[in-house]
Amino acid sequence: MTVVKDESGREGADDKGDMPGGDDAYVPSERRLERERHKRARARRATAIAAVSTLVTAVVLYVVVVSAPGWERTKETFFDGHYAREAFPKVLEGLWLNIRLLLICGVLVLVLGMLIAIARTLRGPVFFPLRVLAAAYTDFFRGLPLIINLMIVVFGVPALRLQGVTVDPVWLGGTALTLTYSAYVAEVFRAGIESIHPSQRAAARALGLTNRQALRHVVLPQAVRRQVPPLLNDLVSLQKDTGLVSIGGAIDAVRASDIIAQRALNYTPYIVAGLVFVALTIPMTRFTDWVTARMDRQRAQGGTT
Repeated sequence: MTVVKDESGREGADDKGDMPGGDDAYVPSERRLERERHKRARARRATAIAAVSTLVTAVVLYVVVVSAPGWERTKETFFDGHYAREAFPKVLEGLWLNIRLLLICGVLVLVLGMLIAIARTLRGPVFFPLRVLAAAYTDFFRGLPLIINLMIVVFGVPALRLQGVTVDPVWLGGTALTLTYSAYVAEVFRAGIESIHPSQRAAARALGLTNRQALRHVVLPQAVRRQVPPLLNDLVSLQKDTGLVSIGGAIDAVRASDIIAQRALNYTPYIVAGLVFVALTIPMTRFTDWVTARMDRQRAQGGTT
């Protein structure tokens, strides 16, 4: 900064040198430039090493698999292009059922899981029976294997011959999925509710909110926001497990591949169905990772509680 005098002789500051583009414009030091060059060189080196190691690993795996004694027979049985082309449209047609099950069951699971979690966190002795029932529900269906639950519901309900109760394997399979996953999601919601500090509820009560209003407007929004990543992981698992409804005869992607495989005595359709499920799951998995990383950054910056 340069000191100058005006016409009256008073001293003042000349900011010309401090303005962008002035004589004192910022110029990075040579040391900083060298450090940045070093970082870029390290990044390029790490990328090159990762690419080379990945290529070497892929080549080694390919050589090990292809050189196996039974590779030719395995290739004909599991990787036949003719049966893959035949199975692909049928698998995609059946996949639409899996997607519908995911959407419908996903909504039902979230609603039922939330209600069970709220029931387990209700306070007061009058709600003791409700808390016991909710705890028994979660303990039972979390302990019962999903495949057994599906068999009981899909085959047991029609055997009862109840009037007005559907025997459609799609609806019964969806019911079994909802019962099992609601128990898992209820525990996720309950963990989120109990992670909210009691001071939040006390502050809401001090502002004149009732217990119900404090739960709805203060506790639940924070609890749900905290539990978004595990909830998304449960939905990814539900997406894969919708294929289990095929045990009741529903024509989904898995059942469609099974029909072709049994007829052709070739297992390539199973590989096609598996790859289709993987392709459907990867975007949800990456979205879950992105949400988790975003919430971690916000929490580190104090953006979320």
